[in-house]
Amino acid sequence: MSRDHFPDRIRSLPAFDGPFDAFKLAAPGCDVLFASYPAGTRIEPHTHPTENYGIITEGALFLTTDGVEKRYGPGDWYHLAPDQEHAARFEADTSEIEFWFSPA
Repeated sequence: MSRDHFPDRIRSLPAFDGPFDAFKLAAPGCDVLFASYPAGTRIEPHTHPTENYGIITEGALFLTTDGVEKRYGPGDWYHLAPDQEHAARFEADTSEIEFWFSPA
């Protein structure tokens, strides 16, 4: 599965307690998630109070914001403003690194 894409040291981080599979690195003002999504995963529209940046490391993310879906592949960065509604889907096993910055 996609989680094997990350190095052993990353896979030794604590598991993220949330609706998807990730390893969590906590830092002051920011959580860093090394996330994996199996093919076929769909995440319904939702929001976060955090400002999020992410980079795809394998597979592809189909991210919907403001009614528009955009594909992000390996090396592509995306950004979500605090409280910005979004939904996601994954057609292939996908991994990404997400940065969840606490509100200022």
